[in-house]
Amino acid sequence: MPAITSTARPGRSHRSSFINTASTPREPLTPEEITAIAIDALDDLKGVNTVTLDVRDLSNVMDYLVISSGTSNRHVKSLAENVAVKAKAAGNPPIGIEGQDAAEWVLVDLGDVVVHVMQPATRDFYDLERLWAAQDNAGG
Repeated sequence: MPAITSTARPGRSHRSSFINTASTPREPLTPEEITAIAIDALDDLKGVNTVTLDVRDLSNVMDYLVISSGTSNRHVKSLAENVAVKAKAAGNPPIGIEGQDAAEWVLVDLGDVVVHVMQPATRDFYDLERLWAAQDNAGG
């Protein structure tokens, strides 16, 4: 039976919070599960034109690339933060997050899945979808 402790403090409301202190290791999430979490997080905050690229045959550092757009730098930052929060809650915290300051292009590294959230002009300029498709055509 897992240990359950009350965190209620004297003088506070009688509502109790319970914390399961038993450590139950989770199975690592599959790249497909991580991708689904990222897509759901982007959809939650209305990410625009979300695309998933399977790059397993093209890269040895990631399996999937998720690309989405936000309508402003604030939207881009919020989308990336939501991906990070949802991934962490699922037991797969980000390895790193880059670009949050300017928020024109934020990269969230989830290990086997890398999420790029960009403003539309930045996305059009770098055109990652075409870049990775060109790599696929060159390799095949």
